[in-house]
Amino acid sequence: MAELGFNEHHQNEVINYMRFARSKRVQRLKTIDSCFEDLKESRLVEETFTADEVSDMLEGLQAVVRGEVEMELINTTHTNVLLLRQLFSQAEKYYLKLQTDVSELENRELLEQVAEFEKTEFKTTNKKTSQDVSKPKLAPLNEGGVSELLNKEIARLQEENDKLKARLKTLESQATSALDEKSKVEQALKDLQRVQTDQQEITDLEGTVETLREDFQKSLSATTASQKDLQDNLVAAKHDLLRVQEQLALAEKELEKKFQQTAAYRNMKEILAKKNEQIKEIRKRLQKYESE
Repeated sequence: MAELGFNEHHQNEVINYMRFARSKRVQRLKTIDSCFEDLKESRLVEETFTADEVSDMLEGLQAVVRGEVEMELINTTHTNVLLLRQLFSQAEKYYLKLQTDVSELENRELLEQVAEFEKTEFKTTNKKTSQDVSKPKLAPLNEGGVSELLNKEIARLQEENDKLKARLKTLESQATSALDEKSKVEQALKDLQRVQTDQQEITDLEGTVETLREDFQKSLSATTASQKDLQDNLVAAKHDLLRVQEQLALAEKELEKKFQQTAAYRNMKEILAKKNEQIKEIRKRLQKYESE
């Protein structure tokens, strides 16, 4: 770091600008000196002058010097604006917003520091002039600035990427849950249809048992062989009934496992309870029939 707090590249740019401003200042001072020389050569040719003549010469000299100084100040202002234009244009390419503090332009301590820097830089006469030094164009930004800007942009994009990943993960989880719920509902519907089929089989079996009971009552007066056939049919019917009851019990256990977290579970359980009651009633009737 140098005296003004810049890196080497920016300090060289400041030196080039100070050389430019110094050369313009020297030219303007030469112009002012020539104004005085012209006055001496053109007007100061006599040994005595009246007060009006001296006043007239001073007013003329004042007007010329004032015009030169005003022109130099205006030109300096416009030159500084062009310099700021270059800096701001380069900053805008990288979406940067530079700020200036006008109050710092009147900081005596900083001004003295700049004056000391200029005095030190230009104190020897063997230094190269601005014409001898190549004037490179202003660099867009130093490497550190570009890296910092890119790092910030990368960090911002990484943060957005993480947010999108989290959002995608949430959506995937929701989609998976929805698919699982859909599968459960479809399976529950299939089980319900199967239970309905089993209920229809039970109803048909009840009708068959009732028919057999009626047939058995009608055939009490039949022969022993006929009575035996009826008993065999009754036994077969009981076996079928037990088999269906066993299937129904297995179906009920399976439904309890699959439907224990569904809304249809309670309804199906109530239906099965009613059917069990009906089966119990049939058993009671059969037992009464056997006893008779």
